[in-house]
Amino acid sequence: MAKLSSINKNNNRAEKIKKAAGKRAKLKAIVMDRELSFEDRLAATIKLSEMPRNSSKVRHRNRCELTGRARGTYRKFKLSRIKLRELGSFGRIPGMTKASW
Repeated sequence: MAKLSSINKNNNRAEKIKKAAGKRAKLKAIVMDRELSFEDRLAATIKLSEMPRNSSKVRHRNRCELTGRARGTYRKFKLSRIKLRELGSFGRIPGMTKASW
Protein backbone atom coordinates (compact mmCIF):
# COMPACT_ATOMS: atom_id res chain seq x y z
CA MET A 1 0.00 0.00 0.00
CA ALA A 2 1.28 3.44 -0.90
CA LYS A 3 1.90 6.10 1.69
CA LEU A 4 -1.27 7.89 2.66
CA SER A 5 0.44 11.25 2.17
CA SER A 6 1.17 10.39 -1.48
CA ILE A 7 -2.43 9.41 -2.09
CA ASN A 8 -3.75 12.56 -0.41
CA LYS A 9 -1.30 14.76 -2.33
CA ASN A 10 -2.50 13.26 -5.60
CA ASN A 11 -6.16 13.75 -4.62
CA ASN A 12 -5.48 17.41 -3.80
CA ARG A 13 -3.88 17.82 -7.20
CA ALA A 14 -6.97 16.34 -8.85
CA GLU A 15 -9.17 18.90 -7.08
CA LYS A 16 -6.91 21.80 -8.11
CA ILE A 17 -6.92 20.56 -11.71
CA LYS A 18 -10.73 20.58 -11.79
CA LYS A 19 -10.92 24.08 -10.31
CA ALA A 20 -8.38 25.62 -12.67
CA ALA A 21 -9.29 23.73 -15.85
CA GLY A 22 -11.46 26.49 -17.34
CA LYS A 23 -9.00 29.29 -16.66
CA ARG A 24 -6.09 27.25 -18.00
CA ALA A 25 -7.99 26.39 -21.19
CA LYS A 26 -8.79 30.06 -21.85
CA LEU A 27 -5.18 31.14 -21.31
CA LYS A 28 -3.86 28.35 -23.51
CA ALA A 29 -6.29 29.31 -26.26
CA ILE A 30 -4.98 32.88 -26.12
CA VAL A 31 -1.36 31.71 -26.21
CA MET A 32 -1.99 29.45 -29.23
CA ASP A 33 -3.97 32.05 -31.21
CA ARG A 34 -1.51 33.39 -33.82
CA GLU A 35 -3.84 36.22 -34.85
CA LEU A 36 -3.52 38.01 -31.50
CA SER A 37 -0.69 40.43 -30.82
CA PHE A 38 2.56 39.25 -29.32
CA GLU A 39 2.00 41.34 -26.17
CA ASP A 40 -1.39 39.74 -25.50
CA ARG A 41 0.01 36.27 -25.97
CA LEU A 42 2.99 37.08 -23.76
CA ALA A 43 0.70 38.38 -21.01
CA ALA A 44 -1.36 35.17 -21.20
CA THR A 45 1.83 33.11 -21.00
CA ILE A 46 2.92 34.98 -17.88
CA LYS A 47 -0.49 34.49 -16.24
CA LEU A 48 -0.35 30.81 -17.11
CA SER A 49 3.10 30.43 -15.57
CA GLU A 50 1.96 32.22 -12.39
CA MET A 51 -0.79 29.66 -11.79
CA PRO A 52 -0.05 26.88 -9.27
CA ARG A 53 1.97 24.02 -10.72
CA ASN A 54 -0.33 21.44 -9.16
CA SER A 55 -3.24 22.73 -11.27
CA SER A 56 -1.59 21.29 -14.37
CA LYS A 57 -2.91 17.98 -15.75
CA VAL A 58 0.53 16.44 -16.19
CA ARG A 59 1.19 16.58 -12.43
CA HIS A 60 -1.64 14.13 -11.71
CA ARG A 61 -0.72 10.47 -11.35
CA ASN A 62 -3.07 7.57 -12.10
CA ARG A 63 -3.20 5.44 -8.97
CA CYS A 64 -4.90 2.19 -7.97
CA GLU A 65 -8.20 2.88 -6.19
CA LEU A 66 -7.61 0.10 -3.65
CA THR A 67 -3.91 0.27 -2.84
CA GLY A 68 -2.72 3.62 -4.15
CA ARG A 69 -0.01 1.97 -6.24
CA ALA A 70 1.22 4.41 -8.88
CA ARG A 71 2.77 2.05 -11.41
CA GLY A 72 1.13 -0.62 -13.52
CA THR A 73 -2.35 0.89 -13.27
CA TYR A 74 -5.03 0.02 -15.82
CA ARG A 75 -7.04 3.11 -16.71
CA LYS A 76 -10.21 1.22 -17.57
CA PHE A 77 -10.48 -0.45 -14.17
CA LYS A 78 -8.54 2.10 -12.08
CA LEU A 79 -6.73 -0.85 -10.50
CA SER A 80 -3.09 -1.90 -10.37
CA ARG A 81 -2.03 -4.99 -12.28
CA ILE A 82 -1.66 -6.90 -9.04
CA LYS A 83 -5.16 -6.17 -7.71
CA LEU A 84 -6.68 -6.66 -11.16
CA ARG A 85 -5.22 -10.16 -11.37
CA GLU A 86 -6.24 -10.96 -7.80
CA LEU A 87 -9.85 -9.79 -8.21
CA GLY A 88 -10.09 -11.39 -11.65
CA SER A 89 -9.00 -14.75 -10.26
CA PHE A 90 -11.70 -14.60 -7.59
CA GLY A 91 -14.34 -13.65 -10.16
CA ARG A 92 -14.97 -10.19 -8.68
CA ILE A 93 -14.64 -8.41 -12.02
CA PRO A 94 -17.57 -9.12 -14.37
CA GLY A 95 -16.59 -10.67 -17.67
CA MET A 96 -12.98 -11.37 -16.68
CA THR A 97 -11.85 -14.98 -16.59
CA LYS A 98 -8.48 -16.54 -16.04
CA ALA A 99 -6.82 -17.51 -19.29
CA SER A 100 -5.74 -21.12 -19.70
CA TRP A 101 -4.59 -23.06 -22.74
